[in-house]
Amino acid sequence: MKIVFASGNKHKIEEFGAIIRKYIPDIEVVSMKDVGISDDIVEDGDTFEANALIKARAVSAHGYIGVADDSGLSVDALGGAPGIYSARYAGEHGNDKKNNAKLLEDMKDEADRSCAFVSAIACAFPEGSEYSDFTVRGECRGTLLYEERGCGGFGYDPLFFVEKYKKTFGELLPQEKNEISHRAVATELFAKKFCEMLGI
Repeated sequence: MKIVFASGNKHKIEEFGAIIRKYIPDIEVVSMKDVGISDDIVEDGDTFEANALIKARAVSAHGYIGVADDSGLSVDALGGAPGIYSARYAGEHGNDKKNNAKLLEDMKDEADRSCAFVSAIACAFPEGSEYSDFTVRGECRGTLLYEERGCGGFGYDPLFFVEKYKKTFGELLPQEKNEISHRAVATELFAKKFCEMLGI
């Protein structure tokens, strides 16, 4: 079975593929580029779930099972920001260093460092399918550090401290991160719902 993951972020696709195959070993996860989809998708939803569905449905419109993740960091002291704007928090999409620097600046006087990584995963089926589109949501709670630690992962990972391991996401091995991350939680929920729906 093939599903098309609506993202240009190879890290997300690799993470999702590694996790989902624990539940559905023979599933093939490919990118939009792999199947020749070059649509410019406008993510104008106001929640993680809405944006994930927009992307998944852009893929399903081409006749594939579309899957998409919309994820980000929600900081309690900032009212949930960066939230859905996590990838472009500093104004330039995907510039991790600038995003991290802006977040640290915005949080420099805050004692409450509690935060959560959030992942919403959506699945959309081609027109005429007997199955219904759906979304799931996973979260991982942590603490925002005052400086980066570790060079693994991507995005805000080096700032996100997990009490269980006494490490940041940037310090964890990929397999450790894939056990507890927001995307791991959401992917497990996705796999269970997907398998149940399709009778796998």
